[in-house]
Amino acid sequence: MRIDIHPKLDFRHVLLKPKRSSIQSRKEVILERTYQFRSGFTWHGLGIIASNMDTTGTFAMAKSLSQFGAMVALHKYYSANDLVAFYEQNPDLSSNVFYSLGIQQQDYDKLNDFLQLYRTSEPRFLCLDVANGYTEHFVHHLRCLREKFPSAVIMAGNVVTPNMVEELVLSGADIVKIGLGSGFVCRTRDKTGVGYPQLSAIIECADAAHGLDAFICSDGGIRSAGDLAKAFAAGADFVMIGSLFAGTDECGGNWWKDTNGQRYLDFYGMASDVAMEKHNNHASYRASEGDCVPVKAKGPVAGVMRDLLGGLRSCCSYCGARKLEHLPKCATFIRVCS
Repeated sequence: MRIDIHPKLDFRHVLLKPKRSSIQSRKEVILERTYQFRSGFTWHGLGIIASNMDTTGTFAMAKSLSQFGAMVALHKYYSANDLVAFYEQNPDLSSNVFYSLGIQQQDYDKLNDFLQLYRTSEPRFLCLDVANGYTEHFVHHLRCLREKFPSAVIMAGNVVTPNMVEELVLSGADIVKIGLGSGFVCRTRDKTGVGYPQLSAIIECADAAHGLDAFICSDGGIRSAGDLAKAFAAGADFVMIGSLFAGTDECGGNWWKDTNGQRYLDFYGMASDVAMEKHNNHASYRASEGDCVPVKAKGPVAGVMRDLLGGLRSCCSYCGARKLEHLPKCATFIRVCS
């Protein structure tokens, strides 16, 4: 047993220090960037990804967010036929969506069915997604996926430490997904005692990934536009968002109205009892590690995106960064009381 006594930080523990800037208007700030992936593909766009939760990782979300140059990680529970229909009907969106899969045999069976029906040898973007990316079993599956799809952009996770980021990159990941227990409806830290404060995880893992010409995606903990700005300032190349998009018109799931006619969406973690019962994976040896909470209807996701992008531009202008990708070089965090 050992104790790391160095303090680790979450978004709430810091603020960004303003600096003298030559930027005259927020509209000068460029939020999009060009990504050159280790697998050889080049992509230009905005590094925001809707989470592959079954409420937010929807076809409708992909269509709306693509208008902003952002991406969606489609949830795992669409059928192969549904996925083929979406890709065929929206060929322009193929570079704005991740096909998500886990490491169960049914995930690979469905992927093979999809590839045969879609008549393609390789999807452009793949998200290999599990809660615990530290197992040898997961690393083995990542290596096999890279061997089978040498040119695909693969995002893999989740992990929160630099050594495991390096392991996943060297095993084939272009993007490593960072986060453990920081999600709005995630209760992993309460149930297991395991986790890592998200801001420190981003800073430490970004350093490891960038040294190998790879990228990281911060997954979890974004509760405001300010948190999004802090994640990018800390070194995240992509940021995955779930709860802020929950309740928008593009979400799937159970919508209902209260006695006053106000619409709500049931928003739940993918390790919650609700999700496990819905998708028939509630094994007796598993504990619920997620909550289900009502989220008030927010209207179209475009409104949420405009608020987020406005906050990012304002942050960059305060810190003197003309491009969002330059924000980490311009950023100085100051420690505040929690």
